[in-house]
Amino acid sequence: MNVNQSAPPVPPFGQPQPVYPGYHQSSYGGQPGSTAPPTHYGAYNGPVPGYQETLAPGVSRAPPSSGAPPATTAQTPRGQAAYGQFGQGDVQNGPSSTVQMQRLSGSQPFGSAPLAPVVSQPTVLQPYGPLPTSSQVTAQLAGMQISGAMAPAPPTLGLGYGPPTSLASASGSFPNSGLYGSYSQGQAPPLSQTQGHPGAQPPQRSALPQASSFTPPASGGPRMPSMSGPLLPGQGFGGPPVSQPNHVSSPPPQVLPPGTQMTGPPGPPPPMHSSQQPGYQLQQNGSFGPGRGPQPNYGSPYPGAPTFGSQPGPPQPLPPKRLDPDAIPSPQLTELPPQQKTRHRIDPDAIPSPIQVIEDDRNNRGSEPFVTGVRGQVPPLVTTNFLVKDQGNASPRYIRCTSYNIPCTSDMAKQAQVPLAAVIKPLARLPPEEASPYVVDHGESGPLRCNRCKAYMCPFMQFIEGGRRFQCCFCSCINDVPPQYFQHLDHTGKRVDAYDRPELSLGSYEFLATVDYCKNNKFPSPPAFIFMIDVSYNAIRSGLVRLLCEELKSLLDCLPREGRAEESAIRVGFVTYNKVLHFYNVKSSLAQPQMMVVSDVADMFVPLLDGFLVNVNESRAVITSLLDQIPEMFADTRETETVFAPVIQAGMEALKAAECAGKLFLFHTSLPIAEAPGKLKNRDDRKLINTDKEKTLFQPQTGAYQTLAKECVAQGCCVDLFLFPNQYVDVATLCVVPQLTGGSVYKYACFQVENDQERFLSDLRRDVQKVVGFDAVMRVRTSTGIRAVDFFGAFYMSNTTDVELAGLDGDKTVTVEFKHDDRLNEESGALLQCALLYTSCAGQRRLRIHNLALNCCTQLADLYRNCETDTLINYMAKFAYRGVLNSPVKTVRDALITQCAQILACYRKNCASPSSAGQLILPECMKLLPVYLNCVLKSDVLQPGAEVTTDDRAYVRQLVTSMDVAETNVFFYPRLLPLTKSPIESTTEPPAVRASEERLSDGDIYLLENGLNLFLWVGASVQQGVVQSLFSVSSFSQITSGLSILPVLDNPLSKKVRGLVDSLRAQRSRYMKLIVVKQEDKLEMLFKHFLVEDKSLSGGASYVDFLCHMHKEIRQLLS
Repeated sequence: MNVNQSAPPVPPFGQPQPVYPGYHQSSYGGQPGSTAPPTHYGAYNGPVPGYQETLAPGVSRAPPSSGAPPATTAQTPRGQAAYGQFGQGDVQNGPSSTVQMQRLSGSQPFGSAPLAPVVSQPTVLQPYGPLPTSSQVTAQLAGMQISGAMAPAPPTLGLGYGPPTSLASASGSFPNSGLYGSYSQGQAPPLSQTQGHPGAQPPQRSALPQASSFTPPASGGPRMPSMSGPLLPGQGFGGPPVSQPNHVSSPPPQVLPPGTQMTGPPGPPPPMHSSQQPGYQLQQNGSFGPGRGPQPNYGSPYPGAPTFGSQPGPPQPLPPKRLDPDAIPSPQLTELPPQQKTRHRIDPDAIPSPIQVIEDDRNNRGSEPFVTGVRGQVPPLVTTNFLVKDQGNASPRYIRCTSYNIPCTSDMAKQAQVPLAAVIKPLARLPPEEASPYVVDHGESGPLRCNRCKAYMCPFMQFIEGGRRFQCCFCSCINDVPPQYFQHLDHTGKRVDAYDRPELSLGSYEFLATVDYCKNNKFPSPPAFIFMIDVSYNAIRSGLVRLLCEELKSLLDCLPREGRAEESAIRVGFVTYNKVLHFYNVKSSLAQPQMMVVSDVADMFVPLLDGFLVNVNESRAVITSLLDQIPEMFADTRETETVFAPVIQAGMEALKAAECAGKLFLFHTSLPIAEAPGKLKNRDDRKLINTDKEKTLFQPQTGAYQTLAKECVAQGCCVDLFLFPNQYVDVATLCVVPQLTGGSVYKYACFQVENDQERFLSDLRRDVQKVVGFDAVMRVRTSTGIRAVDFFGAFYMSNTTDVELAGLDGDKTVTVEFKHDDRLNEESGALLQCALLYTSCAGQRRLRIHNLALNCCTQLADLYRNCETDTLINYMAKFAYRGVLNSPVKTVRDALITQCAQILACYRKNCASPSSAGQLILPECMKLLPVYLNCVLKSDVLQPGAEVTTDDRAYVRQLVTSMDVAETNVFFYPRLLPLTKSPIESTTEPPAVRASEERLSDGDIYLLENGLNLFLWVGASVQQGVVQSLFSVSSFSQITSGLSILPVLDNPLSKKVRGLVDSLRAQRSRYMKLIVVKQEDKLEMLFKHFLVEDKSLSGGASYVDFLCHMHKEIRQLLS
């Protein structure tokens, strides 16, 4: 299908329908009330039918990727805004591809013929000196630690995948350096980015999927027992996972003094003519090279590698016998040939690079719009900047799936172990170039639905009998078409008005809901915001209260509003509290605000109704007077104790009395120890870490907050919590209500106005201004054969199907897992429909509908070809982070490793061509699964050490729960940008490099960001002119470590770096505070925590080691 072909002219969406007043649209899918005149739109460039049949077997939808294009800076297509994602320049981390990969024809069965030979490439320059012979390298690699001779031996405490243990000691030693306290709290990825699987390939039937194959040495991590107890993502979830015995770790390699000789038999020569499928392999000699010519994304072999398919070298003598590589001690430098001493490790450039995959996807898929008219298309990666044309399926900005080709049977799904899940972001914000969902008004009759399954009208419904009936695409029920909705069919069986109705031609749209969709059969009132401010000693002393009151005066002008409304319909109220609560009457007729105190916190009630929730413009003078008085009223307070649960109870009761939904903004500083419901005690016990009781640290210490949250959800009361702790506050318990009501939590440890006000005020402004859907219910329907069985996110569920959200904003996602309950049909595919019923910020009740059609397959190869690794990691992280509530952290980590090994072993067994067991073969679109999974295992929640605080771990756990795919992508694998290598005059973002210390040059400056943190690392040998231009000091030693604001200097470098920092912050949903880190400084430990390809100080494996360990796990499963 030509993406740019113009569709036949169609009537405009604004054209009135029989009986219906017309279709409206607004900035948020919002629209003027029903009394407003209809808004008309110009002719809609009619989409192709929302659903196209898949192509015949063997017919490819698009030409295969021809390998990585030249590594030049990607240009943003004309007319397409750059959302902060730029192409990679001339820095390249891996070999580049120059030869097109050979493919089997789509209809050819597996293994029926060898691949066509690929032209061999000349050997390129060898930077490492002459290449050793195969037997020499085999002897060298047979049992070595992959990280090299210079690296210290790993600790013997088993394979702990965790971030550096020194990290929190770092945060303990430096004031305000807490990762998620003063030095964190960043923003979430741009919503304009969407994502797909690396090297996304269009679905093709039964052709061999591309693969990346490696042959890591068999050493490189202790052997892990296969799991028998804990559940894996994608398996059933009947009860808590069974506890596992501890790993028995292999002893560290013996380090002998120089001169000691060690012998080991040489390994067999590399297979010269294996018939495996295209991919990457680390051969038995330890060199990485292409199996059959260069591959897409990875191109030519590293300099000096033998190119298989070229003339074989002289034969090597075979060893007398083959020993278990795990039993061979690591060879010492003294026994290696001279040319090998500089080459004592695997070349990291030869294993799959996230940077290269991201860059290739940008080059291959960033220039054309992604048209959603074809079923089961894998979208571009989230890191690629692209436009979406809705032609019948929901944009990937709204829904992303772990696989776009679902196995037809449950047996096949169990065999592959690939979780079937969708990450849904119902209210995602779209870039300016893409239209918000059209709003459809069907009048009093309401939206048309299936009588049996209640699915809403969508492009996949089939009209029959001349248009008088329609067959439901979800349950096959035949329904009558109401007379007012009737329209004739054309010669293809489509309604002649299909392109004139959003619900018949688009993947996403909104319906105005009728009174039947409202509580108590009554249209809702506009929502309210209540600001609840802690005025205890800590809050006053830190300057928080004064800062907040000053900011609120101007912020109240920026409340969210509907469409082009002149002012917001949202009303506001104010409460202050310490051990007691103070309510304020700010009625417009008063000269001064009035305070009412409620000291009986055990039986909370709201002492006033009239004058508590007011219109900002009407009561502006009284509100301003109140905000001026609050800091003065409590300036001399000595009250240190606070309550917490009664504050939420009071806000909820106020909304109930006003008969409206709304949001509470709580600003809280300390553990609530005052005598009141919800009182907490300090239970921070470090001794529980790495024990079976560690899970209790993530669980709330009382059930009172769950009960309170349930009441809040019933009222449509969403809670956003801003925490300012100086010590332990039990985040795991305080987060329960925000988490279950769809709210957000922000944390600023050791808050100081001079250091943290910019971050706090930026987060507050964004939180108050963002558009929210209130009192929402979401249901996901599926076509026959699969059903939604599990849900992850910030919400409450009172039954097994309805996701209840007191509030839902444009940053939040709900992740849904699907299971088979019947066999699927390859012809008809599978359908998802997400329906969100919510109240807009103007009080209008609406339904937002998203539809997505997926392919179904009978071949595992088709499943593996259409997976999306970023979405898979998002799901697996959320599954694991929920798992720590009920299982020991170690059990959860082991389950992740086992599941990843099972996914890759199934591919190796069923989809890859036969090849040496010494080769690790990865599916093309899952080749980053090991590196990303290792990042999840090393994250603070799953780390094995006690160094990150309990509160920080609980905070990150709830943050990740509702992250979208772009956010988890950068959170687990941070971006590292060199600043002085690209030309100063360049306006594009510099090309990223891999997150490893090896990539740092001490003569350069780097920015690192992960959505929450932003570091500027300065090398010790950076040029004096650069130091002067950026920091206005004359030498490296004069730079202040820990600096958080760059001086504003009038020179090109300073402007460029400050502009880049602003650009990165704008892409994220939380403000990232900058920290300047000098090389060799004590803060560098904190920075190195984010270099995720390296070993972590707490025992987390490096990327290379983990890849070798995964290979061992896979071989164990296959044997």
